[in-house]
Amino acid sequence: MLLRIQVFFNKHTTSIVLAIIALASFLRLYRISDYMNFLGDEGRDVLTVKHILEGQLTFLGPRSSAADFYYGPIYYYLITPFLWLFHYDPVGPAVFIAILGILTVYLVYKVGRKFFGTTAGIIAAALYAVSPVVITYSHSSWNPNPLPLVSLSTLFLAYSGLKDPKWWKFLVIGIFLGIAIQLQYLALFLGVIIFAYVTLGTIITDKKLAFLNVVKRFLLISVGFLAGWSPFLAFEIYHGFPNLKTIILFLSGKIPSSVLTNSTPVGQVYEVFFKLFARLVTVFPLTDLSHVHDTNQLFIWYLLSLILGIVAVVGIIKIKDRLAQLLIIIWLVVGVGMFALYKKSIYDYYLGFMFPLPFLLIGNVATELFNFTKQNIIKVFVIVVILFIFIFNVIYMPFRFEPNKIKNQVKTISEIVITHTDNKPFNFALITTGNSDHAYRYYLEILGHKPVEMQNTLIDPKRDTVTDQLMVVCEDVTCSPLGYSLFEVAGFGRAEVAGVWDGPHVKVFRLVHYKEK
Repeated sequence: MLLRIQVFFNKHTTSIVLAIIALASFLRLYRISDYMNFLGDEGRDVLTVKHILEGQLTFLGPRSSAADFYYGPIYYYLITPFLWLFHYDPVGPAVFIAILGILTVYLVYKVGRKFFGTTAGIIAAALYAVSPVVITYSHSSWNPNPLPLVSLSTLFLAYSGLKDPKWWKFLVIGIFLGIAIQLQYLALFLGVIIFAYVTLGTIITDKKLAFLNVVKRFLLISVGFLAGWSPFLAFEIYHGFPNLKTIILFLSGKIPSSVLTNSTPVGQVYEVFFKLFARLVTVFPLTDLSHVHDTNQLFIWYLLSLILGIVAVVGIIKIKDRLAQLLIIIWLVVGVGMFALYKKSIYDYYLGFMFPLPFLLIGNVATELFNFTKQNIIKVFVIVVILFIFIFNVIYMPFRFEPNKIKNQVKTISEIVITHTDNKPFNFALITTGNSDHAYRYYLEILGHKPVEMQNTLIDPKRDTVTDQLMVVCEDVTCSPLGYSLFEVAGFGRAEVAGVWDGPHVKVFRLVHYKEK
């Protein structure tokens, strides 16, 4: 029976891989318009891209949540064609991210096959395809979401460059690094991984000419990096390096962060290691959701996830390809270890540059255990564990809940706002606890009713940007906008409520200037 399974895998590899890709495509594209996020960050991005399509090219990307500095604009450039292709529907950029997620599944298979064999590649790709956390970040448009594909491509190209040295490979590695750092600054960790791997890998493969080849390769990587980073670099040079100065101040601790963690460096490293397997592979619940599970169940879940991670790491010693083994070790040790320097809370998406790693490790150790033991009971156990993880992830799929249809809600609320403006100029404000108004402003613009942006009195001393009406969306249905301290509300002046309407989970107010009775 077990021999038949191996024969089946070998004989029908192409069909199995195509089935995995088809499954990955379904899970990432199924009702994507309903399941995608479309809040402040996503609204900001498509609003910027809309302006790019209108001829307002930008060399600056999204603002970082860590401090007051910005990413490069590469993400905006990448999603621009998809917003245009989908006729300015925000689902276009989300489809782009889903396509990148599908390509990542295939690349996980390809890397797994190259490093560990066909079966390992299939197992890694299959588990990656159904990971609920990975899927969550694969069907919404957000600048960190392409990082798993970019990181895995960069690392695999570095491996290929050491195996079969071609100058262009190191140039492209640099370009990918320039792109990666524009997507998320934690991709700097990826740069450290590449530096260590290319240096050590060159010493191993080119013993006598190692120093010369290391210099040549890093010169090529540097040229490629400058090319990939060039849009952001152009902005920095023109404006006197404002973002680089802010980043340096932030990293030096001179700019405090409001979300520092009390965890020690060792605690940070342990949390990242645990999350790699527990969150990505076994869907261990986040702290704020742990109360819905029994304590004993959580403990067993926690323990099994930890054991899985330890066994997967131990399996590294069986990797025969020394360059592949070196890459996996550096990827794991440096990728996890660098978080000892990170003093903030660690969210799932911070691990984007390592998303494929635990799945590759599990594919490797499962194949090793299956192939190098004569005990059928162990082989059966390996099959059961892989099937259990696969089915467990399918059960915890995000689609088990009805979608929030956030994009449709934002559009509906924007239409309610427009309906009650009487086609006259208006100001707009959003009262919320954790969102921004960009998503609403995007729909108001593309629906042909762009609100007048209120300016402060230094820019607009005559208050020409204050219209006769202010439309306010309250995402807290109990809120009252009168007297609210938000600039767009306070700047409107003394007001009275001229109308109020219910929207999906919100209230929409129309304020007009107060008139003495």
